[in-house]
Amino acid sequence: MTTTTPAPAESDRDTRFFGQPWALAHVFGVEMWERFSFYGMQIVMVYYLYFSTSEGGLGMPESTAVSIIGAYGGSVYLATILGAWVADRLLGSERVLFYSAIVIMCGHLGLALIPGYAGVTIGLILVAIGSGGLKANATSVVGTLYGPADPRRDAGFSIFYLGINIGAFFGPLVTGFLRTNLGFHWAFGAAAVGMALGLIQYSFGRKQLPAESRVVPNPLPIRGRWIFAGIGLAAVAVIVVLVLTGVIRPDNLSVVIIVTVVGATIAYFAVILSSRRIDSTERSRVFGFIPLFITSVAFWSLYQQQFTVVPIYAEQRLDLNIFGWQMPPDWVQSINPVFIIILSGVFAAIWTKLGTRQPSTPVKFGLGVIIMGIAFLLFLPFAGGGPNTTPLIAMIGIIFVFTVAELLLSPVGLSVATKLAPGAFHTQMVALFFLSVSLGTAISGWLAQFYNPDDEVPYFSILGAIAIVVGIGLLLAVKPVLALMKGVR
Repeated sequence: MTTTTPAPAESDRDTRFFGQPWALAHVFGVEMWERFSFYGMQIVMVYYLYFSTSEGGLGMPESTAVSIIGAYGGSVYLATILGAWVADRLLGSERVLFYSAIVIMCGHLGLALIPGYAGVTIGLILVAIGSGGLKANATSVVGTLYGPADPRRDAGFSIFYLGINIGAFFGPLVTGFLRTNLGFHWAFGAAAVGMALGLIQYSFGRKQLPAESRVVPNPLPIRGRWIFAGIGLAAVAVIVVLVLTGVIRPDNLSVVIIVTVVGATIAYFAVILSSRRIDSTERSRVFGFIPLFITSVAFWSLYQQQFTVVPIYAEQRLDLNIFGWQMPPDWVQSINPVFIIILSGVFAAIWTKLGTRQPSTPVKFGLGVIIMGIAFLLFLPFAGGGPNTTPLIAMIGIIFVFTVAELLLSPVGLSVATKLAPGAFHTQMVALFFLSVSLGTAISGWLAQFYNPDDEVPYFSILGAIAIVVGIGLLLAVKPVLALMKGVR
């Protein structure tokens, strides 16, 4: 095994990592450990916020807790804008990825070592910023491993997605076990250790990544750096003032993030579409991305309720008794990654086998959000059953449907973002896809406040129906969307 990175022409023939370029293994590894820490911490955080102080929690109302989790999740993906901008203007994707991993580890250490609201505030801010920087740039780095005509791209992103879900599987198992047996801060400490392992692994392999991953596509002049530094400090000052004056509060964080993301989305599309650095074909492709963006928002608004409504549902409504042993509700979050691990290879093989005959991206998106809507409708037969009455096997089946929907949209969305991206905005188009995740995640936190265990039918039926309508709408618009995408399928 050599330690040099193949040239682009050679990388098309490099099949040492499950048929993919060997350099994929390095990004696969750091993303796996980052997801271990991210998902392991996030599900524990839900319970930490609303469990009573006698149980080791902070005793918040459930509605406030889910709002914070939704806002935090939305902030993670909103921070991809900052990470993408720093990559495109200052450091390049690979360096931002590396430094972001360090910030994430510091955030988890803050949660583990600092008690109470101070630890939550410091920890979540650092993890959100670091995860935002890592996510957009890890995806962008994966995109540099493939030539424009390499048919393995979608399969490669599916395998990359497998790494994400290996981490997502083990994270809640480890932290859930530690939470129930030793306490919340031991669980947060495990997340910090996981991120440290990922950072060490990536440090040894990062030099083997393509030189293109370290290129700064649109370098910022020295004078411009000072200007943006001033803007950044002013933004921080404004946020501090809004918090101190009570404009931003824990119970309205989701709404604040929703408004912020909508504004950022409009501004981002406007900047890219009005740029003189893109040609007419690239501009048309960006327009073609808009209906995909809207569909993605609808999908994530439902899917991300795995971290808002589903934890409460698992703790209060799910029968977790297995032959006399009470399974930690945290472990429900590991069901989805199991299905991802099993099915991601299946989907990768299907797309590879079909090649140019596979469904187009708009078709995959439309089917994905329709199936997500069906998953919500599957909660209806168990509505009104009372505490601990929903069988665990039913939740497993519902999450299986979640997973099928996810595999039709999420890895495909990452891939199409790199294919539709103008040359001058490569990483930032990936950030735009993550903005759709950010908006959907924040909306999921806002929607969760309307979930009522005593009257579940309206909640699940209305949201499921809306998702199905959105998916059908995209399927009906496939031809004009493909025309805008100018040859990208």
